Amino acid sequence: MSEDKRMEPISGERVEADGVYRNEWGRDERLERGDVFPADPILGNTEWKQVELEFDNHHEGHTDPRLTPHDDDDDPEAHMQHPRRHKGSNKE
Repeated sequence: MSEDKRMEPISGERVEADGVYRNEWGRDERLERGDVFPADPILGNTEWKQVELEFDNHHEGHTDPRLTPHDDDDDPEAHMQHPRRHKGSNKE
């Protein structure tokens, strides 16, 4: 669906994803999935647009060690992980 034909949620509708939403007057509100978009105290019912997505990544702020590149020389069993990782094997 093209961006210009997309309808933004309005006050009274349920929030589908956790995040920060901004109404037509620029007021930001953090809402969670299942909440109801509130009406603006001055404007009344208003459209809301998601400006920041929030997600729970279930970790303590440390990068998963499997995602960090490391030198295989530190791991004596690294050569056993995959046949093509054998050092000095040039048979092709």
